[in-house]
Amino acid sequence: MVTVRVVRVFTDRAGRHGNPLGIIENAPVTVPDRDRRQAIAAALGYSETVFIDDPDKALITIYTPLRELPFAGHPAVGAAWMIARLTGAHPEVLRMPGGDAATWTDQDGVWVRAPLAITPPWWHERLTSAEQVDALTGPINPAQEMTQVWAWQDEITGTVRARTFAGRLGIVEDEATGSASMRLAAALGRRIIIHHGHGSIVHAEPGPPGHAAIGGHVTEDDPRML
Repeated sequence: MVTVRVVRVFTDRAGRHGNPLGIIENAPVTVPDRDRRQAIAAALGYSETVFIDDPDKALITIYTPLRELPFAGHPAVGAAWMIARLTGAHPEVLRMPGGDAATWTDQDGVWVRAPLAITPPWWHERLTSAEQVDALTGPINPAQEMTQVWAWQDEITGTVRARTFAGRLGIVEDEATGSASMRLAAALGRRIIIHHGHGSIVHAEPGPPGHAAIGGHVTEDDPRML
């Protein structure tokens, strides 16, 4: 049996909503085999599952239900939060197959900044109103398998309404997508607050050149056994 710790990333300040994430501690011992890791990620059915390979070095791997990823935003934020609880200190750098990412905390939660070059290739589709985003029943174009659909909710304050669809990764709709939000903040060239999915809150900001950051609050739910 494998114990899976379950967190929700990008909750509101009251700990509601957020994107579920499975986290397996001491992964080299509990799940050393990559095929088994992939099977666990598929069985859990979350958009991503994280395997902590070395908490002291903040070394992790990330799997969707279909494949391993070099980097993903919501798993990185959730892993940094969990590693801080396992080691007693928040890591300064999170290490993933795609490269290193800086991480820190502030009043908006846990932040991760990474090179945009290691993020998945998201397509952004802008609509004219938040209500149009709310009304979607799926991707606008099924051929766009990695799409964040968004609209300004309040352009003056930098508030965005967004949803993402990622059939290529085996994710029909992702509750809150960090890497797509990083790319959106970089494209807009400003700090934004994204009301994502069914109630998640993602903070995102560009910079330095070629990089962007995402942040948010995290809470832990009851573990699962596989």
